[in-house]
Amino acid sequence: MVKKGSGEAQAPRGGAGNDPEAPGGDAAFMATGLYGTDMENSFSGALSFMRRRYSRDFVSADVVVCGIPCDITASNRPGARFGPRGIRAASAELAYGPVWPWGFDPLDRLAVIDGGDVAYAAGSLASMLDAAEKYAAAVLAGGASMLSLGGEHLVSLPLLRAHAARYGPLALVHFDAHSDTWSDEEELGHGNMFYHALGEGLIDVEHSVQVGIRTHNAETHGFQLLDVDWVHDRGPEEVGRKIREVVGEGRAYLTFDIDCLDPAYAPGTGTPVVGGLSTRFARRVLGALAGVDFVGMDIVEVSPPYDASDITSLAAATLALDYLCLLALDRPEPES
Repeated sequence: MVKKGSGEAQAPRGGAGNDPEAPGGDAAFMATGLYGTDMENSFSGALSFMRRRYSRDFVSADVVVCGIPCDITASNRPGARFGPRGIRAASAELAYGPVWPWGFDPLDRLAVIDGGDVAYAAGSLASMLDAAEKYAAAVLAGGASMLSLGGEHLVSLPLLRAHAARYGPLALVHFDAHSDTWSDEEELGHGNMFYHALGEGLIDVEHSVQVGIRTHNAETHGFQLLDVDWVHDRGPEEVGRKIREVVGEGRAYLTFDIDCLDPAYAPGTGTPVVGGLSTRFARRVLGALAGVDFVGMDIVEVSPPYDASDITSLAAATLALDYLCLLALDRPEPES
C-alpha cells in the first residue's frame, strides 16, 4: 500500500546514485536520490539492501527496508541474527536493473531506503519486542510501508502489533514449513507467535492462509491451510488464485519463513524440513498474487552460518525483490 513516489524521477546509471558526474561507489551512503539500481559493482561498495541509501527519513520513502537481527528463541540451529546482513550482501548480486520475469526495475518506480537494523539490548526478548514495534510504528507513521529482514520468525509479532495498530486486524499470508501456532508452549517464541497474535486480535483469521506447511499441528485455529502436498499437486498459479480468494479485498500482511523452501534450495535456516517448495515455485506463487493489498512483508529465519554458497540469502533477497515488484506493478512506467 505504497503511495508516495510518482515513478517519474529516474536515476542515471552511474555516479553516486543520481548524479552521473559524481564519483562512483558506496551508494548506500552517497546516493543523492532514492531511485535506480545499477550504481556500482556487485563486489564492491558499502552494502545495503539493493544498494538503497541508508536513511531514517521515513516521510520521503515509499518502502523502508528494516533488519531485525534476532535469534533469541531459536529452538534448533541459531544464526538468524546474521540474516539481515546475509540478505543485504546477497542482494548486491541483484542490483542491476530490470527484474526477470517482471520486465521492469521496481526501484525505478518506488522510493526505497534501507533504514538499517532495529537496535535492542542483546539477549533481551522484551527489549527486542519493544524496539521492533516502536521502529515499525515510526515507519508507518511516516507514511511508508515496511520490508523487514529477519531474524527469527518471532519478529513478526511486534511488526504485526504495529501494523494492526495502524490498519486494524490484517489478513495473514504465511509461507512456512511450520504453522507457528502451537498452543502448548508456555514461553513466547518463534513457534507460537501467531497463536499469540490471534489472541491479541492482530489477525483477520477468516481471510488468512498458511502455505507449504509440512509439520503436524492438530489445531488450525481457523487458518485456511494449504499444506505442501496440496500446493505441489495444484501448482503455483492455482495456489496464487486460492490465496487471492481467501484474502479477498482487505489489507494483508505477507510473512515468508525461508524454511518454506526445501533444504535443497535453502539449507541456511534453523529448522529445515524436507519436501518443501523450490525457489522457482515460490517466486511463481508471489507473481500470482497481483492485486492483493499488501501493507507489509517480512522474510525470516535465514541463518548464514548454515548456508552453502549464500544460496539461502540469495533466495531470500530475490523473494524480497519480487515483493517490491508486486508493489510496483501499478506504478507508471518510467519516463525515458
